[in-house]
Amino acid sequence: MAQQSVFEDENQQGETGPGPQFLDDTVDADAREKAHRERGTARPVTVVGNPVLHKRCQDVTEFGDGLERLVDDMFASQRAAEGVGLAANQIGVDLRVFVYDCPDDDGVRHVGAICNPVIDELPAERRVLDDSNEGCLSVPTAYASLPRPDYAICRGQDLQGNPIAVEGTGYFARCLQHETDHLDGYLYIDRLSKRDRKDALRQMAEGTPRYETVPND
Repeated sequence: MAQQSVFEDENQQGETGPGPQFLDDTVDADAREKAHRERGTARPVTVVGNPVLHKRCQDVTEFGDGLERLVDDMFASQRAAEGVGLAANQIGVDLRVFVYDCPDDDGVRHVGAICNPVIDELPAERRVLDDSNEGCLSVPTAYASLPRPDYAICRGQDLQGNPIAVEGTGYFARCLQHETDHLDGYLYIDRLSKRDRKDALRQMAEGTPRYETVPND
């Protein structure tokens, strides 16, 4: 996910009342992001129209060095593009994993990686929509208002295959939903009206990305 003008420690979990134990992805956020990024190599970003972005990605079934290297490259790519979230298919890899380095509603920084993510369906009383602008590294230079719930719970697995749950508010909640959408084969512009989608694509055509992208043949 683009900014507007994510190592897990399974021992760092906190109980937030009844329900799941949520991963504390705020501890040592700077150091963990930096370690991933410095081990990784930035890759160019795929853009709307690339087939890998428009289909459901394959589940992660192998947890090991290869996955760790991919996540390192994703953190490096995310930082190079100045994003707050990045899904594997945005660098051309057909796997259900995304990384994030994103602030929540209180400005607290969250850093992590989630494999095989699923967003919980919220009960009606918890669904408060936020219609802030949204952007995407795969639709560079374009932004559009898109209503999404301002709270999200994302469940998945860590890089060792252990089950985890992450909760987010505000901008971070939007990021969790946006990146999970990517792995399901959807871009945020697919949720817009035809008129707004056309306008976003116009913005993209008229803009110049500030990072390397993969041209569509």
